[in-house]
Amino acid sequence: MTLTAPVSTNATVRQQVLVLYTATSALDDRVVAWSSYDGTGRTHPTMGDSDEPPYPTGLAALQDGWILLQASQLLPPATGQEYDVSFLKHEFWFSRIVELD
Repeated sequence: MTLTAPVSTNATVRQQVLVLYTATSALDDRVVAWSSYDGTGRTHPTMGDSDEPPYPTGLAALQDGWILLQASQLLPPATGQEYDVSFLKHEFWFSRIVELD
């Protein structure tokens, strides 16, 4: 297997990553939590730095040009654990490539 060389740090593009957690497994349901990571270095988002999600739904992120990379697997809870509180399971990972100024 041949691996390609990493992109030079002088490249004029960088990746941004957005993680949205929705209320259900539907991409068009409301966003209840989120994280974002900015490879451009222009912003430094942290948890709790906004009361409003960057998009109301995952579908809205797609419509704004984000590329869906991964959606969480839908796994039923084990018997007796239907009402346990755990991690946010409806997770969608998005990415986009942006140009540097």
